[in-house]
Amino acid sequence: MNIAVVGTLDSKGHEHTFVAAQIKANGHTPILIDLGTGAEPQVTPDFSRFEVAAANNTDLQALIDRQDRGECVVAMSKAAPLFVSKLAEEGEIDGIISLGGGGGTALGTAAMRALPIGFPKVMVSTLASGNTAHYVGTKDIVMIPSIVDVAGLNRISKTIFSQAAGAICGMVTSKVDSSGSKPLIVASMFGNTTECINHASKILEDAGYEVLIFHATGMGGKSMESLIESGMVAGVLDITTTEWADELLGATLTAGPTRMDAMTKARVPAVVAPGCLDMANYGELDTLPEKFKNRTIYVHNPQVTLLRTNAEECAQLGKIIAEKANANPAPTAILNPLKTVSIISAKGQPFYDAEADKALFDAIHATAQVEVIDYDEEINSPIFAEAAARKLLELIEQA
Repeated sequence: MNIAVVGTLDSKGHEHTFVAAQIKANGHTPILIDLGTGAEPQVTPDFSRFEVAAANNTDLQALIDRQDRGECVVAMSKAAPLFVSKLAEEGEIDGIISLGGGGGTALGTAAMRALPIGFPKVMVSTLASGNTAHYVGTKDIVMIPSIVDVAGLNRISKTIFSQAAGAICGMVTSKVDSSGSKPLIVASMFGNTTECINHASKILEDAGYEVLIFHATGMGGKSMESLIESGMVAGVLDITTTEWADELLGATLTAGPTRMDAMTKARVPAVVAPGCLDMANYGELDTLPEKFKNRTIYVHNPQVTLLRTNAEECAQLGKIIAEKANANPAPTAILNPLKTVSIISAKGQPFYDAEADKALFDAIHATAQVEVIDYDEEINSPIFAEAAARKLLELIEQA
């Protein structure tokens, strides 16, 4: 197996060479790739920094001559993903490992995020014990704390580097039993839509699909989008589009403005519903923005405060999800549960607001160019759940 050993070989060449030697001792072939932009590399790479930069048509020498380290790192962070993904696509590498501090971690993980889920990735980093969300993104990158700085070989660093090399070697040789694999359907779920997704999933599984459920907590939505975009997914059951409420209101569980774009890029059949668009999520009660203090709120637990979206916001949200559905060239439908979009927005519950719900459904109907079906049901009704599952199966058949 060929394993890419990627890093800034001008400052950490000896450390990466040590890892390469460990990989070779384990019976695999290391491929040294230089991402450095400072002095000459300490060791001779298999692929030079200039070859990497050329993947993005970057004149690296001109950037180096300007002596702007930040500009160089940004350029390489764009080129490295293109370079390693091409190697992976051509079967030239079977895994990737990198070592680094701040700059090296940014470069190494940028390259790793371009590789598909399941492709072995290990990053030994001085930053691995902190918030690594922006380094890992939605990919399965294994972050190993370096403990000491990646600056020389000593008793501690050699132990960590050797074990990291062992980890990547083990990962590339592990066998995944994919026999009997079923086509994938992804589904979005929140606590308030659990019953719906559980019921719908059983119907889809009985029809021969494997259902992967993603918690709509921001990162969950991003992970789902990443998997859809990978081309591995046969259908999307996006019942819980609540992350758009957080995006609109600047709350904590946003998945960003590209949420719901992956189905369009991958041309995947989809059933969409306005699940939990009645709520935006904030932290502890005292973190709620002052402008919302007089609004309808619900303390879900000491760490989570929910804000009820009003009619104006619901109208915007209805328009957004309808526009996202319209963009999908694959068969797509929107299903509306008219009685309630979440458990706590039902009549008699804390977030009941008939005016806001009407604004949401009216905006969907006014904007949608795809099929819209109304059900006089709650979102967790077995009738609604079955309708959503059956509709998705129908759309997949049409695709």
